[in-house]
Amino acid sequence: MSVLVYAEHDNASLKDATLAVVTAASQLGEVHVLVAGNGCDAVAQAAAKIAGVAKVHVANDATLANQLAENVAPLVASLMASHDAVLFPATAHGKNIAPRVAALLDVMQISDILSVESADTFTRPIYAGNAIATVQSSDAKKVITVRGTAFAKAAAEGGSAAVEAVSGAGDAGISSFVGAEIVKLERPELTSAKIIVSGGRALKDADTFQSTIFPLADKLSAAVGASRAAVDAGYVPNDYQVGQTGKIVAPDVYVAVGISGAIQHLAGMKDSKTIIAINKDEDAPIFQVADIGLVGDLFKIVPELVEKI
Repeated sequence: MSVLVYAEHDNASLKDATLAVVTAASQLGEVHVLVAGNGCDAVAQAAAKIAGVAKVHVANDATLANQLAENVAPLVASLMASHDAVLFPATAHGKNIAPRVAALLDVMQISDILSVESADTFTRPIYAGNAIATVQSSDAKKVITVRGTAFAKAAAEGGSAAVEAVSGAGDAGISSFVGAEIVKLERPELTSAKIIVSGGRALKDADTFQSTIFPLADKLSAAVGASRAAVDAGYVPNDYQVGQTGKIVAPDVYVAVGISGAIQHLAGMKDSKTIIAINKDEDAPIFQVADIGLVGDLFKIVPELVEKI
């Protein structure tokens, strides 16, 4: 079985999300990686070094510079003539391309898998992660998105895959890149951080959020996250959101400050190895999943933690 992995990158470096997808793909068959972009040779070389990768396909084209889903999907679909399955990271970018590929191939998409049971059987979460479904596909070609936190990351070094150039399908002419407003983070990226400090609506406003959460995160060398309520209230940008409609994370330590623990939020962080919750409401749902719970006023507890660390 030949399996294609779509590499997520910024034309300069490979993103960690790809490594977990390679691990999932290796459980299905021989792993090939597609690097689609413009001036992305460095990414292709990095992909070739990933342990377990047999071949790297590189599509270097100006029409793929911004990796618009409308231009990438036909390229992926064309490569499926020689592959049995294609796997994408279940990120915003992967979720944008995968359904288009599935539609072009006229197959169903298998979303957000947690494990590979066999060549045609997988598990995936349903009902905000409160139940796990086992799904079996009879489609000849599989289109799959992979929850990165459910799989170990493949080693970034140790491989020596062959690199092969492929041609893109050109500009589909149905979308154009206008611009991007990318938040530059001074702290670790959420999905790859080992420690995350998240704040909720109880932080009152943007200034209070920053003055309370950021010092603790800096002390712990942690990434900063937020609940949907905090993002919707404008405390922090959307990039900080953790949850079912935000980013799915599984750090070594997750500190939830002033977060009640709505199902939507729990679905995005309950796989964290150690969960620490700080909330004045002892009946808050967050305490049901927390390994350590502190009941009290976060505006007193957090500054004390910062002082003692």
